[in-house]
Amino acid sequence: MVQQVTREQFDEFMVPVYAPAPFIPVRAEGSRLWDQQGNEYIDFAGGIAVNALGHAHPALREALAEQAAKLWHTGNGYTNEPILQLARQITEATFADKVFFCNSGAEANEAALKLARKYAHDQSDGDKSQIIAFNNAFHGRTLFTVSTGGQPAYSRDFAPLPPQIDHVTFNDLESVRAVMSEKTCAVIVEPIQGEGGVIPASPAFLQGLRTLCDQFNALLIFDEVQTGVGRTGDLYAYQHYGVVPDILTTAKALGGGFPIGAMLTTARIATHFTPGTHGTTYGGNALAGAVAGCAFSLINTPEMLAGVKHRHALFVAQLDELNHHLGLFRDIRGMGLLIGCELNEAHAGKAKLISQRAAQEGVMILIAGAGVVRFAPALNIPEEDIREGLSRLKRACEALIAEGAL
Repeated sequence: MVQQVTREQFDEFMVPVYAPAPFIPVRAEGSRLWDQQGNEYIDFAGGIAVNALGHAHPALREALAEQAAKLWHTGNGYTNEPILQLARQITEATFADKVFFCNSGAEANEAALKLARKYAHDQSDGDKSQIIAFNNAFHGRTLFTVSTGGQPAYSRDFAPLPPQIDHVTFNDLESVRAVMSEKTCAVIVEPIQGEGGVIPASPAFLQGLRTLCDQFNALLIFDEVQTGVGRTGDLYAYQHYGVVPDILTTAKALGGGFPIGAMLTTARIATHFTPGTHGTTYGGNALAGAVAGCAFSLINTPEMLAGVKHRHALFVAQLDELNHHLGLFRDIRGMGLLIGCELNEAHAGKAKLISQRAAQEGVMILIAGAGVVRFAPALNIPEEDIREGLSRLKRACEALIAEGAL
């Protein structure tokens, strides 16, 4: 018999790198979730933009069960059918010719940055190792990726950090131009800064980065870990902007809840990774390939992507109405079902307070810094769940206002 566990046991047994909610989820279906006590929640967090098809999607469950009965893992000394099929799906739908599979967004970004350095070293006799990244960016928590992320709170305790990484201002092309040179090997950018506040790049900014990278023979890396696989209403955000990167990283929604990441690139660039230059034990295993292949096929349809844009319009209209009554937000922004609400000056810094009270009212939301409430629900979330979830959020905010906390 399995012993009952409690939230307090997290503090007893787990390394304290997280501060999870006081309730423990035990079951979920679609966009609804239940805790140990049977309390129901509407999920606007989506496992941080991971559960693109909601919880326990029947097709994903079937794909997982079918593959689990055949082959799980062999290591990278062998390949397998599901991962090759997924690679074909991805390359047919994107600019990429080649794919490297791993287990997470951080691993995908680590691979991208290593490939950029390797490409530059192979191409240049001199020092061509500078990486340009952006303030308030987030690319993962490995030492390399946390160093390229532009949030000192995540990196300052791990010095000395890898050198030759310069941070400049997001959406400011002149700040890039001021530091870019023939020594630049890559620029890494999120088309929408997620952890940095759900801030979309301007089309002119991304196009300008493409032009500068071409001018200085540097690689343009798009971190689409959060924006990819339908999240913005296009399969990938680069397709919305019409700016094609040299390398793209993807994870989160790619597996529909099953851990998988990938780095996409062209055949020309991929040749600079040869056997032994990079790798991962679990990456590209058959279980991940089967589930991700199923998720990708369900998401990459005109109907699903159009549905994301429709739900965006409904979500924003409902948020506008909430804001009309309560006056909390100075800006509502984002694309598709990655939406951020920046709190106005009177309520600055209280995003976490709102998220905690929202959970008490039965709706799970995210934050993006201290001043932005973030939403990343399932791409197929029912419209009635959007309306009901935002009604619960409104009740939470009204309660905080009544208590004088907002």
